[in-house]
Amino acid sequence: MKLFRWVGALLFVLSLLSFAVVYGWRLRVPAPPADDAMRDAFGNVILFTIFALHHSLMARTGAKVWITRIVSPGLERSVYVWIASILFLAVCWMWQPLPGIIWQVRGPGVMLYVVQAFGIALTLAAARIVGVWELAGVTQPDHSKPIEFRKDGPFAIVRHPIYLGWVLMVFATPTMTSSRMLFAVVSTAYLIAAIPFEERSLLEVFPDKYRVYQQQMRWRLIPGIW
Repeated sequence: MKLFRWVGALLFVLSLLSFAVVYGWRLRVPAPPADDAMRDAFGNVILFTIFALHHSLMARTGAKVWITRIVSPGLERSVYVWIASILFLAVCWMWQPLPGIIWQVRGPGVMLYVVQAFGIALTLAAARIVGVWELAGVTQPDHSKPIEFRKDGPFAIVRHPIYLGWVLMVFATPTMTSSRMLFAVVSTAYLIAAIPFEERSLLEVFPDKYRVYQQQMRWRLIPGIW
């Protein structure tokens, strides 16, 4: 059981590193003009959609109950991490580069790296509060412990700071190729669509505490906007 959890955590880390390599290196150079670019773009969207559907559906309470009928409750989170990590690895390495550059900023563009760095720092800080080992599937959520939704740290900015960190990382790049833009738009669209469902699940499990936090922190993803 421990080996299964730790291998899943290794896959989780590998999938994140793969994203850094693919987005930061492989997709930084546009592909040559080609007649099948629209087909590749459509294939990329389908690829991410498969990952997104699993990521959302299997995170729902009903799906978790179904998983625990097949495996022990102690492995429920690990099974989720295994499948999600493998699918995200597929998204990263099967994503087809597209022709074209949306923008390329030189000189002042270095400030965009600062924004990206802030996005990474925001993500890490929020993950540390949520629980890195739990996110990686090494430990399971302990519902016997009281959970507090506090408006401090990264959660004093928006209700979903990990998602905000992701948006900053994928959009704040000095060189925005078509490949990167499609990745950024599709993944951000998924986050926007997933947030209401995620919050509905939190309200089901923590109806009073999470409702109070919603009243304290108005912004879901973008401060001052939404």
